Amino acid sequence: MNSGAPGVVRAGIVVTGTEVITGRIVDSNGPWISERLAELGVEVAHIMVVADRPEDLEGALRFMAAEGMDLIVTSGGLGPTADDLTAEVVARFAGVELVLDEEMEEKIAEILRGFARRFRFDEEAVRAANRKQAMVPAGSQPLDPVGTAPGLVVPAGERVVIVLPGPPRELRPMWPRAIGSEPVRAALARATPLHAYTVRMFGIPESEIAKSLREIESAGVDLGAVEITTCLRRGEIEIDVRYRAEATAVAEAVRAGLVERHERHLFSLDGETVDVQLARLLREGGHRLALAESCSAGLLAARITNLPGASAYFAGGVVAYSNEAKAELLGVDPALIEAHGAVSPEVAEAMSRGALTRFGADVAVAITGIAGPDGGTEEKPVGYVCFDARLADGAAIARDPVIPGDRDDIRERSALVAMHLLRTLLGGDEAPL
Repeated sequence: MNSGAPGVVRAGIVVTGTEVITGRIVDSNGPWISERLAELGVEVAHIMVVADRPEDLEGALRFMAAEGMDLIVTSGGLGPTADDLTAEVVARFAGVELVLDEEMEEKIAEILRGFARRFRFDEEAVRAANRKQAMVPAGSQPLDPVGTAPGLVVPAGERVVIVLPGPPRELRPMWPRAIGSEPVRAALARATPLHAYTVRMFGIPESEIAKSLREIESAGVDLGAVEITTCLRRGEIEIDVRYRAEATAVAEAVRAGLVERHERHLFSLDGETVDVQLARLLREGGHRLALAESCSAGLLAARITNLPGASAYFAGGVVAYSNEAKAELLGVDPALIEAHGAVSPEVAEAMSRGALTRFGADVAVAITGIAGPDGGTEEKPVGYVCFDARLADGAAIARDPVIPGDRDDIRERSALVAMHLLRTLLGGDEAPL
């Protein structure tokens, strides 16, 4: 087994599929498995993506073994076609033969009978083509299929290989069976719990977080005792801190140091998203929200309504892309647009006031900007976006930043900025921008 610290169980994940390598499919299995393993106290060291070639998969397995992985989890390559060779390669890696599991063969046959009757397939031809799915490495523990492909738990010398199908709808329901198998339970029993928290910030660059962490370390906090990951995601900074029980004091010192230095920009100490926070503020405050969107073109409305129960507080929104729509749907004076331009703080304010009136709302936010790639000027470059968040009683927050990135970035981040302005307006906090 691995020669790392006591109580540390290490894992590697191998995702197979040429369609993932080529980008036709974006891998979601690797990150999902990694998160599940972390919840069990397992330290994930590698996620590899390999093509549907047996030599590539075998090379990945041998790399994981050389790196001292206690657990190796594979996804994909378990179907009936010629390129589905994971079971065969894992058997060779474990040094055992493939054998027919007659009980599993019958389970697969029963599943296929339903398909054959429903779609009028040749039942015997389908059964013959899928019999290979019942060929399992000797000494392995098959996992009942969710689709037609069974999973496998394969002891391989000093480590255990968990073999799972590629489709997430099959892989995820199979996961509890895999970790409940005796070989995997034995490996997990050596792991000490891995704790974690996520701090979220908005309106601050990653370089400031790096500077703060250096200061915290200089103050005597042993950052080497914890694992800190800083990531810019959708315009927000996520700081993930993972640690074991013996490093709890260090982890709390890191959190306290970040709060002390960045209280204005920190909006979540426990990983809670701005979406959830804003929904709670709207719901508990009995508010009725209206939106007026131009360059974001409904992205904010989509994000607001992504959480269930939004009908309790979301009145509606207008995508007023053209000047005519701003005038006709939100009551913006054309003379105001003529004087200041459609992308201006003045027009953003008129849009939010118009949304309040049109929907009989008590809180509104407006977005108007230049998403590009064309349309920018020296005075108003691409990325210049005007926001106006206001309450019916007159309280308001207006901002007009230049948002970096391409067209998609600007549009998506515009929706995010609007959510944070609403959060600070309703929560009485200091605006982070």
